[in-house]
Amino acid sequence: MIVEKDFLINNVLKHSEMPNLQPEVLQSLRLLRKDENQQPVIFVGAGTCGLGAGANETMKKAKEWLSMNNIEAEIIPVGCIGLCSSEPLLDVKLPGMKRISFEKVTGDKVTEVLEQVFENKLPNHPILGQFGEQQDQKDWEGAPNLKDHFFFKPQQRIVLENCGVSNPVSIEEYIARDGYKAYLNALKVFTPSELCDFVEKSGLRGRGGGGFPTGKKWKFALNTEADQKYLICNADEGDPGAFMDRAVIEGDPHKLLEGMALAAYAIGATKAYVYIRAEYPLAIERLVIAIQQAKDYGLIGKNIFDTGINLDIVIKKGAGAFVCGEETALIHSIEGKRGMPRPRPPFPAVCGLFGKPTIINNVESLANLSTIVNKGADWFSAMGTESSKGTKVFALSGKISLTGLVEIPMGTTIRDIIFKIAGGIPNGKKFKAVQMGGPSGGCVTEANLDIPVEYESLVKVGAMMGSGGMVVMDEDTCMVDVAKFFMDFIQRESCGKCIPCREGTRRMLEILESITSKPKNRETHEPLARFKGVMQLESLGKVIRDTSLCGLGQTAPNPVLSTLSWFREEYEEHVFDKKCSAGVCTNLRDYSIDVEKCTGCTICAKKCPTNAIIGARKQAHFIIAEKCISCGACEEACKFDAILVS
Repeated sequence: MIVEKDFLINNVLKHSEMPNLQPEVLQSLRLLRKDENQQPVIFVGAGTCGLGAGANETMKKAKEWLSMNNIEAEIIPVGCIGLCSSEPLLDVKLPGMKRISFEKVTGDKVTEVLEQVFENKLPNHPILGQFGEQQDQKDWEGAPNLKDHFFFKPQQRIVLENCGVSNPVSIEEYIARDGYKAYLNALKVFTPSELCDFVEKSGLRGRGGGGFPTGKKWKFALNTEADQKYLICNADEGDPGAFMDRAVIEGDPHKLLEGMALAAYAIGATKAYVYIRAEYPLAIERLVIAIQQAKDYGLIGKNIFDTGINLDIVIKKGAGAFVCGEETALIHSIEGKRGMPRPRPPFPAVCGLFGKPTIINNVESLANLSTIVNKGADWFSAMGTESSKGTKVFALSGKISLTGLVEIPMGTTIRDIIFKIAGGIPNGKKFKAVQMGGPSGGCVTEANLDIPVEYESLVKVGAMMGSGGMVVMDEDTCMVDVAKFFMDFIQRESCGKCIPCREGTRRMLEILESITSKPKNRETHEPLARFKGVMQLESLGKVIRDTSLCGLGQTAPNPVLSTLSWFREEYEEHVFDKKCSAGVCTNLRDYSIDVEKCTGCTICAKKCPTNAIIGARKQAHFIIAEKCISCGACEEACKFDAILVS
C-alpha cells in the first residue's frame, strides 16, 4: 500500500498531463481501473438499492462458488449504476475479456451465471450488456453493448460517470480515472478569482432548486473580507422520491470531495462541512473512508502538495429534518442550534456559518466541477440549452417501468425521459402526471410532456427542477390524494417559525382531509364547510407562497396549486359527488350488503365502530349509509364476500 501510494503521488498526482506519463505508469493505471486484469474480477452492485434487492446474498453465494471451485478472484462491491429496478447487478471481468453485466442476479441465480461465464459461455440469464471501452479486450459474442441499452443510450454521464463502475472505497482507482487531476491542476493554473470566472463561464447553475449561477455565487464569498470562510455541501436530500445525492456518495465519494476541494479553493475556504442525513449510513461510511484516504495522500490537510493551501473536511450528520435543506436552517443545525430559517439578507455568502462568509452547494453541483475543469468551460456549456447548461440527474420512481437514476443533457424533453429512457408506464396504463421537484415542486401533465428540462420552462408550467426527483403517476392515481400526501409531509416538516407556513399548511391539510372523507354529520354545516374549504385552497395557497419566511414555506403550496390548476375536476368530484374515481380515497367509498350472500352471522355488525350495520341473527343485514364512515372494517371481517364496495 505504501509503495503504491508513493508511486501514484510521485508518478501521477505530481504530473499534470496523463499522456506524458511513462508506459509502465499507464499500464499500472490500466490495472487499477480493471481495464486489464490478471485474475477474474466480480463486481456486485452494492449501493442501498442493490443491498435492498439482495446484493449481500449475491456476494455471499459468489464467494462460496469461487471457494468450492478453487478459483482465485476478486469481488468488488460497487455503487448503483442507475438502473435500480434491475438490481442486484453482477458484472464479471475475465482476463482478456470485456466486462459483462447481468441483471437481477439474486443469490439463487449466482451459480448458473458464474458456471457458464467462467467457461466463456453466455448463460441463459438476462444480460444488461458488455462494457465496450476496453478495445483491446475480447468481445462476448452475442452480447449487446451496455451503452446501446435504451436506458443508457440517451444519457450523458458526468456526475454518475464512475457510479456502479469503479470501486468507491479505492482512492487508487479514482486517481487512475484522472481523479484529483482537476484539483491539482487548478491550484497551479488558476487563481481563486480565475476559477470563479471559469466556472461562471461554463454556465453551471445550482442543482439544488433555485438554479443560481455557481461561479457568480462563489464570487460573493471570495470578495468578502474575512479571517475564516466556510464551504458546506448540502447532502441532506429530504425530498420524497429523491435519492441522487445518496447514490453519488455511495458510488463515487472522491468525486464529491474533489469538487469540494475546488470550490473551497475558489472562495478561499479552509474548512468544509458535508451536511448529510444520518439515515444514509452507507453513504456516510464510504465518505468517512474517502476523507481518510484523501488525507493519507495529502490531498486534504495542511500545505496540500506544497501549495500553501489548507483544507479540512468534516462530516456533520443531520437528524432528517426537511427544513434543514434550507441553507440558513442548515447553518443553524451545524452551529448546534435548532434548524430554523432566518430572514435574508444578509445572505450566507456574506454572513453565514459562525457569522463568516459561507457557500452552500449541493452534491450534484460539486460533483460536476472536476469534469468541467478537466474538459473545459466551453465543453460543458456546449451541452444543454441557452439558459440551462450541462446535464441533470433525475431520480425516477412511481408508476414507471424502469426506476433509477438518469443523467440527461439539459433540454431533453420529459416525454423522452419517461417513455424512451424509463420504458413508459407499466401494465398498459395511461400516463397521468409526473411530480417534479419534490414537495416544493408541481406536477407536469400529458399536455406539457414535450417541454424541455430547463429551469425556466418548468417554472412556467407550475413545476420546478428542484433536486431532481420525478415521481410518475398513472391513471389509477388520485391527484387529490397526491396533494394530501405532500401537504401532510410539508405540514409535519414545517419548523413552525412563521405563521403562514405553520398554520396555513395545517389548514390546507385539514381541507384536503375533509374533502377526501364523507361528512360525518349531514345535518350540520359540514357539507357546506367542505365546499367552502376547497374554494379557499387556492387563495390560502397564494397567501402562504407570498408571505412565508423561507423558500420551503414559499413553495409549500405548490403541490396543491399545481393539482388544482390541472385537475380541478377531481377536486370537484370529491366535493360534489363525494366520489374518488381512482378508488384511492377509501373514506369516500360506499358500502352495502349483498342480501343473497349475507348469512346473518353478525360478525360485520360487531366490527362496525359506528353501529351502522343492523339485522337479526341469521337474517340479511343492512348498512345505514348516514352512519357509515367507510372504514372498511366490515369488508375485512366478512367471510362470505357479502360486502359490496362502490
